[in-house]
Amino acid sequence: MISIIIPAYNEERYLPKLLDCIKRQGFRDYEIIVADADSADSTRKIAKKYGCRVVKGGMPGTGRNSGAKAAKGGILLFLDADSLIEKDFLENALEDIEKRKLDVAGSYLYPLSGNLLDKIFLHIFNGWTFITQFFYPNACGSGIFCRKELHEKVRGFDESIRLSEDMDYVRRCGRHGRFRMIKGSRLIYSMRRYSNEGRLKVGLKLLLSAVYRLIFGEIRNDIFKYNLRYRK
Repeated sequence: MISIIIPAYNEERYLPKLLDCIKRQGFRDYEIIVADADSADSTRKIAKKYGCRVVKGGMPGTGRNSGAKAAKGGILLFLDADSLIEKDFLENALEDIEKRKLDVAGSYLYPLSGNLLDKIFLHIFNGWTFITQFFYPNACGSGIFCRKELHEKVRGFDESIRLSEDMDYVRRCGRHGRFRMIKGSRLIYSMRRYSNEGRLKVGLKLLLSAVYRLIFGEIRNDIFKYNLRYRK
């Protein structure tokens, strides 16, 4: 069984679309856990309507850890509530994981929008994750697979990290297990933050944060003013 874990905060507009994508998958041996961070909208109600288990959430890392603790599956899949997955995403990804004997894996991202800048940005990001997968694992928290035993070995996501806790997570997992980027499975990534806050502004924050991590280590303060509980 695979446990799909979705941190959520006021995601009534986006969560149903992702859950519909999951329900359309040919692969059926899964459970869905929504880690809700005290949403003020109908997020919890929607999750229960779709048959999801709902657990206490928080910031993304906290929510993922909470969902993993409740998970029954041997493989964990962390998804963002505003992402989408293509048909046969689960089947193709799990086949690739077993074929290459992976313990942890990231997903390549494709923009939900048709904006050319979004396509260019994610193309660059995908190229970066492709290159670094062989020596310094990086992956976006929107689509990370990890064997539960490895997740427990590294003690999950570091909840003290303010930004790029997903990058830290796969890097630590990569020290104890085999990491690679998944082939042949497309994860559709929401660009709403880029659209609402400004593509240049968000892109610059992420670039500077990557440089900061290389020089100073993990980001444990709000130096980049990156609101993780985004709800527009």
